Amino acid sequence: MELWYIVDNSLLNTIPDAWSISEKFILLPINKWNQPYTRVNIGGISCDHSDYYNSEELNQQVFMPRYKCSETEPLYLGFFHTGAYQDSISGYGGIKHCLFPAPKHIIIDRDVQGNFVDTIYQKEETVAEMLSILGYE
Repeated sequence: MELWYIVDNSLLNTIPDAWSISEKFILLPINKWNQPYTRVNIGGISCDHSDYYNSEELNQQVFMPRYKCSETEPLYLGFFHTGAYQDSISGYGGIKHCLFPAPKHIIIDRDVQGNFVDTIYQKEETVAEMLSILGYE
């Protein structure tokens, strides 16, 4: 049985090199670390049949915490080491595959006591902002 986790965005839009040249990025859960893990497929919500994170190779399988839709807290996933290049071609002002706005960008760090802290680096792009980039005012 295949288990699919669908992200609330388009992977083609946010990490285009995963699709275009099969680049693999570090993919980790942000929360629910203590739950049992299972093999999953990661898909985006665009209309494109290629909007998924390619994990078909045996050594590239993706394991994520088990998650039930009935849970109140969503499962958050992080793609790491994507670099500025990904954002320049897909993020704010970049390509707009299926007209998806750019997602929120968050910096996760540690404070001086060693606690995890997060800072919103860039808020999610609104539909109005995205349409303005495309010339619709």
